[in-house]
Amino acid sequence: MRRSKSTLRLLSVAAVLAGCGSGSRSATAPPRSTRYEDLTSLFLDWRAFQKPKLVDDVPDYTDSAMAAQRQDLVGMQQRLIAIDPSRWPVPQQVDYHLVRAEMNGLEFDHRVLQPWGRNPAFYVTVFPEQSDQPAREGPFAWGAIELWRYRFPLTGRDSADLAAGLARIPKLLAQARRNLVGTARDLWVFGTKSVRRQSESLEALGAKLASGNPTLAPAVRAATLATDSLADWLDAQAGSKTGGSGVGIANYDWYLRNVQLLPYTWNDEVALMERELARAHMFLRLEEERNRRLPQLVPIASEREHGRRFGAAVAEYMAFLRDHSLITIMDYFEPALRDRIGRFTPGPRDFFTEIDYRDPEVMRTHGYHWFDLARMVHDPHPSTVRREPLLYNIFDSRTEGLATGWEEMMLQAGMFDRRPRSRELIYVLVAQRAARALGDLMMHANRFSLEEAVKFAAANTPRGWLRESGSTVWFEQHLYLQQPAYGTSYLIGKIEVEKLLRDRSLQLGAEFTMRRFMDELNATGLIPITMIRWELAGPAEAIVRMLADSTR
Repeated sequence: MRRSKSTLRLLSVAAVLAGCGSGSRSATAPPRSTRYEDLTSLFLDWRAFQKPKLVDDVPDYTDSAMAAQRQDLVGMQQRLIAIDPSRWPVPQQVDYHLVRAEMNGLEFDHRVLQPWGRNPAFYVTVFPEQSDQPAREGPFAWGAIELWRYRFPLTGRDSADLAAGLARIPKLLAQARRNLVGTARDLWVFGTKSVRRQSESLEALGAKLASGNPTLAPAVRAATLATDSLADWLDAQAGSKTGGSGVGIANYDWYLRNVQLLPYTWNDEVALMERELARAHMFLRLEEERNRRLPQLVPIASEREHGRRFGAAVAEYMAFLRDHSLITIMDYFEPALRDRIGRFTPGPRDFFTEIDYRDPEVMRTHGYHWFDLARMVHDPHPSTVRREPLLYNIFDSRTEGLATGWEEMMLQAGMFDRRPRSRELIYVLVAQRAARALGDLMMHANRFSLEEAVKFAAANTPRGWLRESGSTVWFEQHLYLQQPAYGTSYLIGKIEVEKLLRDRSLQLGAEFTMRRFMDELNATGLIPITMIRWELAGPAEAIVRMLADSTR
């Protein structure tokens, strides 16, 4: 791979000057190191440091604890600045920037987001369903109870573990009343709704435990009462919450560059999302015009049909991947998809069910997420930095970007050639991703309220399938308000995947194959797609400038 001298100099400067956020090196900074092992050691210390202190087994998010963490973060950042990665192999330099991005994520939490003081949903810790991401989307307090991990009736060890998690809830929520002092109205109002949903989850858990593990009933009741009490208190305070909830354009730009490691600004992303929205509507109309004499797709209408068609969709999808040699198929891929088929739900259908029930094979492509998660279990990355999920959802440009891009790549590869009406569904999906991304951007610019973002996304998604009365659009916009740049990651990541594919195809020429490309990409782990592009294709100038600018 050839590199210009100017590019090499820029990379060297970016690496050597790689400070973290607004931290600066003090007179007592540690001596410089050029050892990768020192980065690995620092990473382990950093991960232990990033977790909140525990007081009586409850995470401490009080003002004093957070002030102490923010002050001590500077020391962690100075330790990173003292490491010089400029002569390391590129994958190790990438690891350096991953650690830097995580530290910047915590800095951003302290400077801007402050979820422990502004966002009631931060204190939701009970989750009935598995996320399809390496780590749960959005900022949450430490100590999540991932109910989907448990098998009922519980074993003795699981019962004790769940009891300990439930016992934390009343204490954590009592602390939340003291910590939550923010004035952001949408975060407050819709965070309260999230707290109330935790109560529903706890009630369902209590019913499940009633026969098999009745000794946990008091802990479930106490957690439920504490959750209800907090929700009532939040409702009582809501009238005084009149502030904006977005982070502002300047902070959004900083977050993109320093945490997400993306060479874009808020303005760039608005232009790109508007372009994707227009493109999706245009291609959808052209597909509909071409298919106008064909019958419409008929949604699945029964449990029996659901089981048959979803099972067939998984088999057909895996056969397509094998027959076209698009990716190396691992033994755990197909079981990972089959485990996520789910059960039939009779309507009213929300957005993704409208897609899924018309052609179940379409969303199996986005199910690339389950390949990613299975790979983490069966083939963990050798790098200590990449083995566990990155913090602050820094992985989303790769996970959401590739899964979204894979949908349209499979369309272009011919997967729906015998079902032309299914091609329309891909462009409905692209339009929905672009519309909700614009909601993300406008909310954080404080130009849209959450309700306005919901209305915009629903109005700009074709066919009326993203219903304002449904739960999907509200859940998504609330998530994007809590986690800046998550709503844009689907299409921004897709765009970066396409750039990487272009770069590799030009470099490899006749030796390029999709299978080689995908195997290379998968081998890098779940890291920002721009860092994968640097690692596989070389230092694109936009990425070089981003790294240089973000370290000044």
